[in-house]
Amino acid sequence: SSPFPTNCSWDAAYERELQTFQDIGDAGEIWFGEESMVRIIRWLEKQKIPLGSPLLDIGTGNGVLLIELAKSGYTDLTGIDYSPSAIQLSEKVREKEGMSNIKFKVEDFLAPSAELSGFEICIDKGTFDAISLNPDNAVGKRKQYVRSLCSALKLEGFFLITSCNWTKEELVNEFREGFEILEELPTPKFCFGGRIGNSVTALVFQRK
Repeated sequence: SSPFPTNCSWDAAYERELQTFQDIGDAGEIWFGEESMVRIIRWLEKQKIPLGSPLLDIGTGNGVLLIELAKSGYTDLTGIDYSPSAIQLSEKVREKEGMSNIKFKVEDFLAPSAELSGFEICIDKGTFDAISLNPDNAVGKRKQYVRSLCSALKLEGFFLITSCNWTKEELVNEFREGFEILEELPTPKFCFGGRIGNSVTALVFQRK
């Protein structure tokens, strides 16, 4: 069985986090940890991405990345997730933080609504990983993901992906239709059996 939760158990996980948040005001799991959010925000700042650029968080989960972006001054933020519990949770976190300029929507990125377009920046932390581990037609789903990304992101727009399943070479290959790699962002190294490897890959692509 896959180490990754299926849709049902993601939903259950977010329902638990929703309950916890209602009980103690804790937003729960930050997938990939704090440093991945810092890395994304630093890159946007270094690139001098205008604060009003429309930005999409694909598979927003508890919405914490968008809260951090709003605190950094970004004003046009949208988060989508196919889990209604995740969106409920992120809305509660948004209310607690008083960030009214973040939009959250229940959306399946593999069957996106027509208004999911015109973004300058798309960010993915682990959603492509989850989709690619789906035992039901993973290859087709990955191709559909790339098509959805092409329609969501403006030409010349940037796609930042954080993955713990794919190497840089594999991701470059997966996104070769319509995207070119701009840079690899530094991620923590880990040492295993005397060999140093990366547990996480973080890349920036540009839509061509």
